Amino acid sequence: MKDTLRLEVLRARYLSGQASPRSLILALREQAQALNPDYNMFIHLLSIEELEPYLAALEARHIDDLPLYGVPFAIKDNIDLAGIPTTAACPAYAYTPARSSTVVQRLIELGAVPLGKTNLDQFATGLNGTRSPYGACTNSVLREYPSGGSSAGSPLTVALGLASFALGTDTAGSGRVPAALNNLVGLKATKGLISTAGVVPACRTLDCVTTFTATAAEASRLLALIAARDPRDEYSRANPGWNDATAFGHVNAFRFGVPRAQDLQFFGCPEGPGLFDAAVERLQAMGGTPVAVDLSPFLEAARLLYEGPWVAERYSVVGELARTQPAAVLPVIHAVLAKGPAVTGVETFRAHYCLQALKAECDHVMASLDCVLTPTIGRPVTLAELAAEPVLRNSELGYYTNFMNLLDYAAVAVPSGRMANGLPWGITLFGRPFTDQYLLSLANAYQAGNTPDNAARHDQTRVVVCGAHLDGLALNWQLRQRGATLLEATSSSPKYRLYALAGGR
Repeated sequence: MKDTLRLEVLRARYLSGQASPRSLILALREQAQALNPDYNMFIHLLSIEELEPYLAALEARHIDDLPLYGVPFAIKDNIDLAGIPTTAACPAYAYTPARSSTVVQRLIELGAVPLGKTNLDQFATGLNGTRSPYGACTNSVLREYPSGGSSAGSPLTVALGLASFALGTDTAGSGRVPAALNNLVGLKATKGLISTAGVVPACRTLDCVTTFTATAAEASRLLALIAARDPRDEYSRANPGWNDATAFGHVNAFRFGVPRAQDLQFFGCPEGPGLFDAAVERLQAMGGTPVAVDLSPFLEAARLLYEGPWVAERYSVVGELARTQPAAVLPVIHAVLAKGPAVTGVETFRAHYCLQALKAECDHVMASLDCVLTPTIGRPVTLAELAAEPVLRNSELGYYTNFMNLLDYAAVAVPSGRMANGLPWGITLFGRPFTDQYLLSLANAYQAGNTPDNAARHDQTRVVVCGAHLDGLALNWQLRQRGATLLEATSSSPKYRLYALAGGR
């Protein structure tokens, strides 16, 4: 990746006159053209004529008016950009939207310039980046490995120095697995925090738009700019005050969950355990206290994603095309969708009841923790291994990611060193919904070793209450309304006394 494309560095170059958006974007386009045959990262690279309206619009504006002035970005090709075909990696499905997705339109209004639409696992179904008629996306570091998916092309544009950031989507790990494999930060924000209006659904109730950046600080800045309630998106949620830009900063002492040894899976990777132990030690050095957690209910929830009725939700989008034009849909996608038509309403409700019970159990674990640490993937798999056992290897890639959206948690994938062969390796920090900026603060400290001067605000802290705010009394609702949870009931010391001071009321 190129440091010159980092947000603050790029802005400084523009202000000093070292570069202009027009010269930079057109040069990046040439580089993308040269690299694309090797990596298959772009399905549609914008032509000079298609870029012209964006470049001309910037030349009529002042840099101080636009926080993302001239920032190049890439868009996963299941997210709409007005006037450019959206394919979802299926030519037969392609359409040309008249209107951009809400998140893309917002970024353009802020001054960012779309470079192109990127490759993906067809219909965002897969975690490896090889399930596309536009070619497999190879890893940015080692070509015998995949880039990861389903957001396969987007991370490559950042890792190869073609874009400052890129958009992906995430239903089961598609914004985190490719981040780990390409040494990037992958933010899967709380469901609904970033609008999915104008996004081709995979599972509409679970889908999230994600960002790929070089640093957690950049992910934080982007999130602050694009997290907003959207009337176009029925699943959109307002961002609470504790999760705004001011929540990003210095990290104080914290408690983080670490899966029990029996829950950790590295699928035969000899380096994974040591890399993960090093990550635990690094978080401890940052002031964290590790707490062993039982990951089994999280993993049980993960199994529902493909073994339960949510496959029918995928079928609701793709099923008609798969039935009427079977050759248009890849065989591996047909295999995933096969169970969809047979799912009954009874099975659907039973699965939702099961998920809710598991969520209650998982939420109880999360209540006393600031976050949980896991590897992002158990082990990387080669292109040859994927070709030999595509379903099994893809399933392994989702071991630590599949449960996140089902349980409504926020997550950020963070680079955490490299394997002996040079391939990047990463961790994931996840937490309760709307702890996104806090998680990014932890990720920033983990990455950089130095943090901003301001203190990170967390959405919850431990407080002691007495009087009418006690559980069951008249003012306890004020605490409950703010999301408070009773952790412990206790009694004051027998020596404790209250005194009425003179002149008091």
